[in-house]
Amino acid sequence: MKIAPDSLPNDVDLLKQLLLETLAAKEAEIAALKQSVQRLLEQFRQAQQQRFGVRCERHDYQGELFNEAEVTLEAPVVLTTEYDVVEGLKRRAKRKPLPKDLPREVIVHDIREADKQCDCCGHQLALMGQDSSEKLKFIPAQITVIEHVRLKYSCKHCETQGTKANIKQAPVPASPIPKSFATPSLLSQLITSKYQYALPLYRQETLFKQHGIELNRKTMADWMIKSAALFKPLYDLLHQQLLTQAVIHADETTLKVINDERVKSYMWVYCSGGDGPNAAPRYQGLRNIVLYDYQDGSRAGTCVSRFLATEQTVFNGYLQVDGYAAYQQASNKLVGCWAHARRKFKEALIAQGKPKVGKISKADMALSMIAKLYRIETQIQALSLEERLYFRRTHSRAQLGLFKQWLDKSVLQVSKESPLGKAIHYSLNQWSALSRYTEDSRLNIDNNRAERAVKPFVIGRKNWLFNHNHRGAEASAILYSIIETAKANGLIPFDYIEHCLTQLSYPDCDLHSLLPWQVNLGKA
Repeated sequence: MKIAPDSLPNDVDLLKQLLLETLAAKEAEIAALKQSVQRLLEQFRQAQQQRFGVRCERHDYQGELFNEAEVTLEAPVVLTTEYDVVEGLKRRAKRKPLPKDLPREVIVHDIREADKQCDCCGHQLALMGQDSSEKLKFIPAQITVIEHVRLKYSCKHCETQGTKANIKQAPVPASPIPKSFATPSLLSQLITSKYQYALPLYRQETLFKQHGIELNRKTMADWMIKSAALFKPLYDLLHQQLLTQAVIHADETTLKVINDERVKSYMWVYCSGGDGPNAAPRYQGLRNIVLYDYQDGSRAGTCVSRFLATEQTVFNGYLQVDGYAAYQQASNKLVGCWAHARRKFKEALIAQGKPKVGKISKADMALSMIAKLYRIETQIQALSLEERLYFRRTHSRAQLGLFKQWLDKSVLQVSKESPLGKAIHYSLNQWSALSRYTEDSRLNIDNNRAERAVKPFVIGRKNWLFNHNHRGAEASAILYSIIETAKANGLIPFDYIEHCLTQLSYPDCDLHSLLPWQVNLGKA
């Protein structure tokens, strides 16, 4: 804005004051523009990272950043199954032997009879030994038709006497889906192909065509829904078992439902125990359960509260989740996730760009302090529950205290709108939940248990993309639950589903005998 010279005051003091005010306004404007530019640069770097960058959240631990006295625990030596690593040196890879129970076809390779004479003296060569090597042969799946023949018997005497004919016949064999040619093995193949291996039904349709069988996707979709209905009582029993656990992990992910006016629907996942059979002390007494829940695609807090409180059981244990507000109305013992807190500082580090040589950014400092918390967890994971609790209450809480002091100081120095400011405020707002894992040795430092459990659904979603309606989404939730719970208990999903469908075909089925930790599949 131009100022006319005649409008300026003649007084020198007034001119100085006007000049200072103008300079202050310009400096404020420049500072605001710099903040806007910095914010745009940070958003640009984050967008570049999301599209082109590496997804790994690993952070190199910088032990020289802080000089506080620490008690260093001796980390246990871990040997992998495929590569033995000793003192940082990688040995030659060792291939695992093929299972001994696989059928074997032995082919003997011998030399010609004429070559069994010694080239030197002409005498007969004697067998001194043999070398053997194993090759794995794949035989494509075979499809067999099982024809049920029910013999009928009648009384010839009654027929000759003209009385009512007495006809007897064997009852119709129990079938998961009556009046269809679907057997438990066929349904198990369809279910595991779609929900375990993410093979959409239209692709399975083409596979059956290769065998000369016309099995369209509409029929298979109908079978999926009917199979899920069969599994619903077992799902409800697993639900009741889950609510009795001391610790539950929860997470949610998006889902597209065609016949829903919402742009995004949501699938919730709840799990307890470990990803697989685990003898570690912290998993003792916990059942390995993974349940998906679709409640009309909503993301409201009532979805969580409805799932965690049924007419028979109300959950009153620890609920480990991320910072989503919907979980707060479901439990008063929320446990936070340090992986989410670390992720936000990692995003802030990426947004800041490369720091100056020799300068350590605040985001880097935060990541280093969080890395120390994780290092403690790595060192105590094999300890007993009492020892884990002791080390958490001493070492972990001491490190948490240092981090909390750093957060309280840094929050006054960083803009709230910047990625770093958002990361700091997230940690402070979630602090009571983030530090609660030190109260109980069965708790984890993060919610990665639930994030790993939801990953199979996310992978499948990339292949089949959407559900047509709410009914299909509910069926998907049940079938995913059965498969992932079977995997968590060390069962082969195909065998478990086939066995369950066989037993669930009978009206007097004992559901408790089908629980993954009690089932007897009858396989050697």
